Amino acid sequence: MARWLPRSADLTRFCQKLNRVKTLEDDMMETSFNRCLSTIDLTLLGIGGMVGSGLYVLTGTVAKEIAGPAVIVSFIIAGFASLLAALCYAEFGARVPKTGSAYMFTYVSVGEIWAFLIGWNVLLEYMIGGAAVARAWSGYLDSIFNHKIKNFTETHVGTWQVPFLARYPDFLAAAILLVATAFISFGAKVSSWLNHVFSAISMGVILFILIMGFVLAQPKNWSAQEGGFAPYGLSGIMAGTATCFYAFVGFDVIAASSEEARNPQRAVPRAIAFSLGLATGAYILVSVVLTLMVPWHTLDPDSALADAFYRRGYAWAGFLVAAGSICAMNTVLLSNLFSLPRIVYAMAEDGLFFQVFSRVHPRTQVPVVGIVVFGLLMALLALVFDLEALVQFLSIGTLLAYTFVAASIIVLRFQQQKVDAPAPAAGGRPSPEPREGPSAGELKEYESFSDKLQLVDRDKSKEHREPGQLKAAFEPYLEFLSDFYPGEVVTVAVVTLMVSAICLCSILVFGSTHLHLPTWSYSLLLVLFSLGFLLSLLLIWAHEQQRGTQTFQIPLVPLSPALSIVLNIYLMLKLSYMTWLRFAVWLLLDGIWHSKENLREPRPQRVSARYVVFPSGSLEERVQAVQPSSQPAAGLPDTDTEDCKR
Repeated sequence: MARWLPRSADLTRFCQKLNRVKTLEDDMMETSFNRCLSTIDLTLLGIGGMVGSGLYVLTGTVAKEIAGPAVIVSFIIAGFASLLAALCYAEFGARVPKTGSAYMFTYVSVGEIWAFLIGWNVLLEYMIGGAAVARAWSGYLDSIFNHKIKNFTETHVGTWQVPFLARYPDFLAAAILLVATAFISFGAKVSSWLNHVFSAISMGVILFILIMGFVLAQPKNWSAQEGGFAPYGLSGIMAGTATCFYAFVGFDVIAASSEEARNPQRAVPRAIAFSLGLATGAYILVSVVLTLMVPWHTLDPDSALADAFYRRGYAWAGFLVAAGSICAMNTVLLSNLFSLPRIVYAMAEDGLFFQVFSRVHPRTQVPVVGIVVFGLLMALLALVFDLEALVQFLSIGTLLAYTFVAASIIVLRFQQQKVDAPAPAAGGRPSPEPREGPSAGELKEYESFSDKLQLVDRDKSKEHREPGQLKAAFEPYLEFLSDFYPGEVVTVAVVTLMVSAICLCSILVFGSTHLHLPTWSYSLLLVLFSLGFLLSLLLIWAHEQQRGTQTFQIPLVPLSPALSIVLNIYLMLKLSYMTWLRFAVWLLLDGIWHSKENLREPRPQRVSARYVVFPSGSLEERVQAVQPSSQPAAGLPDTDTEDCKR
């Protein structure tokens, strides 16, 4: 029976496959896509992804049911929290200008299995999210015509009572998705132009709402007679923050479009900053005028803005609000349909999805197969499914992606930059120089003992420390850490930081409710896990990080990504347990073994002994225990004999 048990070498090889990272090309600006998007194009794409129906519905819902007029504070806190995640995306989008967004960022820094997990979750997010927005668009348009479309469908087509299926087929939602799919397939320029039109109309309506709203504002609506500014207190403000946070989901469309940007190193960070700033300002100002126009406790959660104008005697303004809402939902649809096929393309290019989706149309320079197939799937979802039962699954994938991107920033910042191996010499044999430079992130092999001695002398004479190495100021106190490979301690510290954050947030969320912990144990666990989090943070900070790159870098690393990780984990644990159930279903599909990184892995070679340089300067001999071939190839020297002679 023991022969059926996996060997330790097999388990090690399997774990290495799961954690291998993506190898990037030398020229990351080379692409099959059309680099035609400017900073303005990317900014409007980001605004379109964030300022959707939430501006017209979410503000009224949170103001009436959760936070009162203090919804303004909720949006400010949520905007700051989103900024932490957005800055991480901005750095990655500038450094790795490739399509794929969170999937790509995770793949190049953390590992393949985590990228696979993030990729599939983001796909599900976009599919359900796009279909849900299409149904909301259909319902909003139907309400303008007194639900005549719904009544006609129920009368002539029929209804059904099946779990997870809609009461009636929504042909209007499916139709708008098919029309949007057709426009997206014409190319990035056409998609961008269409987004410009809808965004301009939407922003014009928002400007009208703000001007008219401040004219009709009544400060008494924030007075104590109406319940005050924060009737639900601090707990209401924080609960409103958790809800408002999801209003800013959508800026990742900019990172997904970085492979089509003309100058991604500058355009991506600027577009993310501009779009997030404008979206945050729009949400805050609309919340101000809404709660000043009418008392917050009298708002209609379903159509707060239109109802507020109607009650102030401007019923005609409701039509403008309706037009702005429909245009805003159109931009969200375009954002979903624009991003989804590009993430599918990135996964297919890496061998983690069906290869047919990696085809780019030679004329439009977009992944037409992915656009058409997933547009049809999204239309089918909107046509027959009750998406209200599925929308609760949306949040976890976004928050998980934010968490891994933040962790990837820390890992990448403290990693040594990889240097490509030298090309083979004219005779076909590799150059005797080291395969990678002294700053590479892998073991460095040399052909002779003299080469090794020269490297050690050169390293000892250097004062400059590479990324991932312990800072000189901390070496007397943490000398035992200097023996580890550069970046190794940081990786372990990041894992410890995330585990501490999970435990800390679990105590905060479940400690007094589900776990019923006594006060002393609740406080003790909070202190212990907080210390673990802070010590991990300090340990990361005690190491050197990459400096002087030509692209945008998020400030205050590792503090900024660490705060983003804590916030995202806290919000994930606040979700229903049903949102976690889909992992067992959605991730059953396997794509790991078809990975192109698996094809790049070196094949077993013959037994040879080589000198290996470790960071501590020690000399060890590694024997590559692989199966020898029967005989050397004709005309080639026996390299094993040459190595032994050396």
